[in-house]
Amino acid sequence: MSKVEIRTVDVTRYVQPLREGGSLPAIVEADDGFSYVIKFRGAGQGKKALVAELIGGEMARALELQVPELVFMNLDDSFGRTEPDEEIQDLLKFSVGLNLGLHYLAGSITYDPSVSQADPWESSRVVLLDSILTNVDRTYKNTNLLNWNRQLWLIDHGASLYFHHSWDNWKEMAERKFPRIKDHVLLHRASEFDHAKGLFEKNITEDVLMGILESIPDEWLMEEGRDISPDEARKVYFQFIKTRLSMIDTLIKEADDAREARF
Repeated sequence: MSKVEIRTVDVTRYVQPLREGGSLPAIVEADDGFSYVIKFRGAGQGKKALVAELIGGEMARALELQVPELVFMNLDDSFGRTEPDEEIQDLLKFSVGLNLGLHYLAGSITYDPSVSQADPWESSRVVLLDSILTNVDRTYKNTNLLNWNRQLWLIDHGASLYFHHSWDNWKEMAERKFPRIKDHVLLHRASEFDHAKGLFEKNITEDVLMGILESIPDEWLMEEGRDISPDEARKVYFQFIKTRLSMIDTLIKEADDAREARF
């Protein structure tokens, strides 16, 4: 197993909030000279959204999809003390420590299905990935896709793996279909699921999956009132995703049927 290596940078300047997101991400600058969109540990869904973002982003990268570089971002308490906006001040205060950043794609535009195009091959990989991760947030209303340098880029997987908001029935949830795939913004273009299945089987091996999970910081996997260690949490994520991957034929049929019914 080869652990996914993710760089760690320090936030040096808070530039501006991105208020279109409910969790109030922001553009920041870091000590490596680059700008990032930071996802805060102190936001509504907390550290679980960061875990889902990391897993989803790195699985997408393993499937040869375009994802901005993910980095760990250290935030110190000086930012909260100088921020005049009380809402942002509280967010920064509760986010001191390790957060997650995505490389900022300056000049990118939000994917608009009425004017933008995604080819069947990449669409099939994205739809199948979102079905496996139970990602409820890549719809016409909120695509979480960008066009940048004439390529399609995936952002924001924080709404994936929603089983982890209630760990008690994760086995049952792992075995469920994903009816909400019918609302996926790329479903109408996803016509190469059989080809995509082969890449999933080749590129998302147990070693690759464990390498992604091992990169999750222990502190993100610890939760007050939940008696489970970080390694035990990783095992649950591993078994959940492994179960979903074993259902790939069922999930493909579900997506195919949904596409035929809609289009």
